[in-house]
Amino acid sequence: MPQIESWSRLLLAVRNHLIDRMRDRGTGLEDLNRLRLWLELKPEVPKTAWYKGFGSFKLCGEGKYPKTFLLRGQAAKWQEL
Repeated sequence: MPQIESWSRLLLAVRNHLIDRMRDRGTGLEDLNRLRLWLELKPEVPKTAWYKGFGSFKLCGEGKYPKTFLLRGQAAKWQEL
């Protein structure tokens, strides 16, 4: 299984999209810190679509690339980590 890509290696357009979604979704600082700690572990993720919950939001991705954020109550149709 691939490891999630580091923030600095994401395309600028992807980083900007994720930042915009964080702002739109009103993610909490404590939950963003949980995300940061998880990313520092360089977790393995499936090659297919996935999501991981962080309290006030869910991070969704495909393979090693994060794609977007959903609100806690929004349904994710991908594999939960």
